[in-house]
Amino acid sequence: MTTTEVVRSPGRAAAGSSVAGRAVAGSSVAGSSAATRASVDGRLAAASWEALFRAQVALMRRFSADDIWHPVSMREYDVLFTLTSAPAGLRLNELNREVLVTQPSLSRMVERLESKGLVTRCAAEGDRRGTLIRLTDEGAALQKEIGRRHVRSIRKYLEPALDEQQLTMLLDLCTTLRTAQDSIPD
Repeated sequence: MTTTEVVRSPGRAAAGSSVAGRAVAGSSVAGSSAATRASVDGRLAAASWEALFRAQVALMRRFSADDIWHPVSMREYDVLFTLTSAPAGLRLNELNREVLVTQPSLSRMVERLESKGLVTRCAAEGDRRGTLIRLTDEGAALQKEIGRRHVRSIRKYLEPALDEQQLTMLLDLCTTLRTAQDSIPD
């Protein structure tokens, strides 16, 4: 794409009218002044964020409505899923960086999961005060069971919307965006 396209959201007018449209990723801003590029780039960044956020909200609503999570909540499943990538366990603050839950809520959630026998707490090797949270065998089995159902749900909502090339591009873009955050100053 070599020209700037305008995307209109419902209730929004096209560029040049009283409510500005939004530039689409991949559009060219060649030949524009630095001030115009900064303005377009800012609008493009905001529009990109809005599109990503709204897509995530739409999908999360569908996933949360799916009857696949029992006997845990979708957020508890997220904790189990995150722990599958850390067989040695994670400290609470490490786990907290990976899930969308505040630390006090996560502490209570870990207590609930522990009372259900799905996770265990153990001392961190070489650190008497440190505690690691690990999946139990029962927690790992439940994560796999729910995970299979969740993958079917993911496929149901993503595959009709995106082809393989688009899914690969989405994965690459989201991975790049997420990993870049560590090197971007606050």
